[in-house]
Amino acid sequence: MEQNLIALGFILLLVVVVLIKTAVVVPQRSEFVVERLGKYRTTLSAGFHILVPFFDKIAYKRSLKEEPIDISAQTCITADNVTLEVDGILYLQVVNSKKSAYGIDNYHFAATQLAQTSLRSAIGKITLDNTFEARETLNGQVVMALDEAAENWGIKVLRYEIKDIQPPGPFLMPWKSR
Repeated sequence: MEQNLIALGFILLLVVVVLIKTAVVVPQRSEFVVERLGKYRTTLSAGFHILVPFFDKIAYKRSLKEEPIDISAQTCITADNVTLEVDGILYLQVVNSKKSAYGIDNYHFAATQLAQTSLRSAIGKITLDNTFEARETLNGQVVMALDEAAENWGIKVLRYEIKDIQPPGPFLMPWKSR
C-alpha cells in the first residue's frame, strides 16, 4: 500500500512536470520560435499553446513592438573634407520571427553597424554647409539602405533620426575668423 502511494506521488509529479513543459502562453505583440529536436518547427503567435514535451523547445522569443536603438556618435567626413561627429537613433520592428532568428545572428548589432556605415557614406557625398539642411535626406538614405538589407533578416526599419551633428570647433577651421 505504501509503495502504491509513492508510485502515485511520482506519477503525479511527472504529470505536473510534463504539463509545465508543454503549456506555453505567448504574450500579446510577441512570437516564439519553436524547434523540434533542433530543427525549426513553427512560430507561435500570442495566446495559449501546447508543445510536445521533451521534443519541442522554445528557441527564440521575439517582441513585435517597435524597438529604438541608439546609434553612438561617430566621426564622418564631408565631401569638403570636414570632420563631423554624428549620432542618431534607429527605430525597427521584427516582422518575421523566423527570419530574425535564423537569417542573422544578432540583428541589433547588424542594424547598428549598417546604420553607421550608411550614414558615413551619405555624409561623405555632401558639404559641411548642406549637412544641417539635408537631415531629412540623410535620414531617408539611411532608412533605404538599411531596409533593403534588413528584409532578409525579417526586420522592418521604420525610421532613422539624426540626434546631433557636432561640427568641428573653431580651432579646426582656419578659414573662419575668430
